[in-house]
Amino acid sequence: MRPPESFVGQPIRSLQTMLQVIAQNDPSYLTVIPDGIYGPETIRAVAAFQRKHMLPVTGITDLKTWEAIVPIYDQSLAAQNAAPPVEVVWNPGVVLYRGEFHPNLFLVQGMLAVLADVYHSVSKPSQSGVLDDITSDSLASFQMLSGLPMTGNLDRLTWVQLSQQYPLAANRAAAAHGAK
Repeated sequence: MRPPESFVGQPIRSLQTMLQVIAQNDPSYLTVIPDGIYGPETIRAVAAFQRKHMLPVTGITDLKTWEAIVPIYDQSLAAQNAAPPVEVVWNPGVVLYRGEFHPNLFLVQGMLAVLADVYHSVSKPSQSGVLDDITSDSLASFQMLSGLPMTGNLDRLTWVQLSQQYPLAANRAAAAHGAK
């Protein structure tokens, strides 16, 4: 998919691209090739869109039609593209100890819960945002599997290992749940 700025000054190609993305996401729409020509294929696709959205069926893209296409295009594009990864950087020197609260512990506890499904020696942690005894034990088990010192504390090395192991475990867990 070309970046949106490559269609600036090309309203017909922009329209066709939006209709194409909408049709890829929902086959009940007519697809169109973005060739920049407002020909019969584009007229049919616009008319079908208008009919489906109870707009006057003219095959002409007026302002109301355009304003109806854009949000559906945005939703379709979001449905097709993977969500961007969230990068949480654990600063060097920051260590969380038992009993401490930190908002990122919710994320860590969720990651450990997935890892516990795959690596049965890792216990399921609580979901409290606190590095409580259960979460600390879960971290210590994970640290042992990762060849790290078993402190039960959350430090940068443990975070790096969690960040690397979680995507693999999440894919395995998703595949296992999908097979059921």
